[in-house]
Amino acid sequence: MKKIGLLFLLISSFAFAQQSVLDQKINSITKDKKATVGISVLGFESGFNYNKNSDKKLPMQSVFKFHIAAAVLDFVEKRKLSLDQKIVLDKSNLLENTWSPLRDKYPNGSSGVPLSEILELTVAKSDNNGCDIMLKLLGGTKTVQKFMDSKGVKGFQIKYNEAEMHKDWNVQYENYSTTQSAVDVLKKFYDGKLLSKKSTDYLMKVMLSTSTGLNKLIEQLLKNTPVARKTGSSGKNDSGLTGAENEIAIITLPNGKHYAIAVFVSNSTESEVTNCKMISDISKAVWDHFNK
Repeated sequence: MKKIGLLFLLISSFAFAQQSVLDQKINSITKDKKATVGISVLGFESGFNYNKNSDKKLPMQSVFKFHIAAAVLDFVEKRKLSLDQKIVLDKSNLLENTWSPLRDKYPNGSSGVPLSEILELTVAKSDNNGCDIMLKLLGGTKTVQKFMDSKGVKGFQIKYNEAEMHKDWNVQYENYSTTQSAVDVLKKFYDGKLLSKKSTDYLMKVMLSTSTGLNKLIEQLLKNTPVARKTGSSGKNDSGLTGAENEIAIITLPNGKHYAIAVFVSNSTESEVTNCKMISDISKAVWDHFNK
């Protein structure tokens, strides 16, 4: 029994030392940066946990499109919506002056685009118009909040859509998540505790095809690493403040194991390049930790 106890002590000491090294690396990345940086990491198979400012309620920006897409798929499972149903596009839902690959594809509108296409553009390309179209189909942000509450997701709040965030800089702070909440919801998603297997596989595939934020979490990882992710960014306001530069992801390691990571850079007066470099460097430090 003494040998088992000693072995456990040695393993625990080694794990603590490894975590301490990661903490030192991350602290060196965030040191002297004029920003609040929230970080959470969760090893799915190992149970490894790393947290920094993980309980702070930080604005999500487009990260919330993951939660919205999950709520839409819940409605699909309940047969309240169908991925095949056609959505009419016109000037009322293809707003100008907002990021919208959907509007760029259908500049003159359309008599019917399948909901699946809108969901995929909203998640993989972070379409703002697609986001608000889906929220309208759900009956508003309250439906998303109710769904997340029902799944035991804590530290998450959604109150406003994209159009409302574009009108008022401050409302983004009402759409918040902690990074701890973000990795927890990704674990629930991965474990099939949010959606059916069919819906989980579908949304995972969409997230794996995400093309935004190439200079953030995936920038320094091995090429072709499977990363199911969702980005979010506020841009800067007139005083040069970045409300949010974010990303959440489920990353598959070369050994087939997985971890979730969430990095939220908030209230930053640093440049966009610096904010994104922080996320990229933190991601690389975590990747190196898991690949020791």
